[in-house]
Amino acid sequence: MEKLEKIYVWLSVGILLAFILALIYASVILAVRVPTDVGQIVPNPGESLASATMRTPPFDQPGVQEMAPGKYKVVVLGQAWMFNPPSIELPVGADVTFYGTSLDIDHGFFIPNTDVNMMLLPGQVSILRHRFDKAGVYRIICHEYCGTLHHLMTGTITVK
Repeated sequence: MEKLEKIYVWLSVGILLAFILALIYASVILAVRVPTDVGQIVPNPGESLASATMRTPPFDQPGVQEMAPGKYKVVVLGQAWMFNPPSIELPVGADVTFYGTSLDIDHGFFIPNTDVNMMLLPGQVSILRHRFDKAGVYRIICHEYCGTLHHLMTGTITVK
């Protein structure tokens, strides 16, 4: 093997190792998690997906539920240019499990400066956990272009 070939081989191995180390660092040190797809909402024959979603627990009651002291379930629906519920209130230290889906098209559920970043897809149930340790108002943003009024699709989480 020529010297230049050896350099390229070692450079390729080095880049692969760097990527593997970056993945390990992100998952272990930064606790980056991928939202899970835990199920599908399948409408009955002749039923719309929106109707099927609205009759399927937990999406039949969007909002905040305290499951145990300090543990909350937040059910979120994305639909044309709004989140349901549009505002959420939680106490400091709340350990929250978000359940999300969409009634119509692809939407995003992103909270800046947190690790909450979830796709809300029609008929797909997504779950993501986060702990809110700092008080403040957190903005919820749709980060998937969803039409003309996409820029207005926001919500808030108030942590007191």
